[in-house]
Amino acid sequence: MSVKQNVAVLTGSLLLASFVGGLVVSGKLGLTQQGAATTRQASPEAQTRPAAVALPAAGLPDLSPIAERGLKSAANISSTTMTVSRDPFYRMFYGDQPQTSQSLGSGVVVSADGYILTNTHVIGDRRADVHVTLSDNREFPAKVIGIDDVSDLAVVKIDARNLDILPWGDSSKLRIAEWVLAIGNPFQLSGTVTLGIVSTVSRAGSVVGGVSDFIQTDAAINPGNSGGALVNGRGELVGINSMIYSESGGNQGIGFAIPANTARAIMDQLIKTGEVPWGSIGQLQLVTVDRATAQSNGLANQPGVYVRALSPSAARSGLRRYDFIVSMNGTPTPDADQLSRLIIQAKPGSTARLEVFRSGQRTTIDVPVVSRVGR
Repeated sequence: MSVKQNVAVLTGSLLLASFVGGLVVSGKLGLTQQGAATTRQASPEAQTRPAAVALPAAGLPDLSPIAERGLKSAANISSTTMTVSRDPFYRMFYGDQPQTSQSLGSGVVVSADGYILTNTHVIGDRRADVHVTLSDNREFPAKVIGIDDVSDLAVVKIDARNLDILPWGDSSKLRIAEWVLAIGNPFQLSGTVTLGIVSTVSRAGSVVGGVSDFIQTDAAINPGNSGGALVNGRGELVGINSMIYSESGGNQGIGFAIPANTARAIMDQLIKTGEVPWGSIGQLQLVTVDRATAQSNGLANQPGVYVRALSPSAARSGLRRYDFIVSMNGTPTPDADQLSRLIIQAKPGSTARLEVFRSGQRTTIDVPVVSRVGR
């Protein structure tokens, strides 16, 4: 799995961000020294207080059956792509000789007849030569059914029958501190299971990007886990492991998974048509402006998104450079992430009603939403 880098300038047609850096916060654990036990007479006040109830220590749940079931539906994915380098120095010596790039990652068998869900960055592109190894060590060539770089989800298919699958879980019902398992092939170590909890059920923002909120977990996720299953304590597929936040490139206890509800809807669309039509209003360069900065610059008395630059197609829709957008279809847009998410989730053919401050005056612009296919 490739480590991703946070992107500062967002566009209305591309939301999925990547990042390479992480934040490590180190602290100190306060230790108290336990001295010799002494017997003391309880005060009258203490004698009237209810005694503290000692709760029994709760052991970890036995997740072995769930892990065994999850491993049966796990897939090891190898993808080889051929690309022509754009590096002029390379082309000076080698011309247009293609370069070979190989990616190794994980996948989840989602149908008994061979459909497998994984990440786009594991596959590479539609022309990739993909091979899948199942948990029983059978290897199959795989056909790329659909690929989407906006959601970072892809579907491949192998010619197999009666495969083991995991039931889909409802990711909207996940709770913070719920036990989860991450299953995949980190560092080519096939069939690896790690245990953790759900750290956050709806992580959003420029750090993770995405077309929906991510599940954050402290289950160990490392390069190679991408595309693997996140499984809850009932043995249900609740997420597709996709990213880590790390300075070293390895696990630091902050991993992100695409929620199952989102992944399933996108997977169905990829199987049906091979692509996912996302909303777009043209190429935009957007800058987040907080309330204080907006006020000091005479933009508005609220946070919003400043249009630094825009494509001709966006300009034809009625937007202008230096517009300050504060809402879309009645939903506030306090930052560029929120506006980009609203645009990309809008249905092609619909209208985006933007509330804009222009030259100090509030106005409303109806912008047509067109299709932006995620590759």
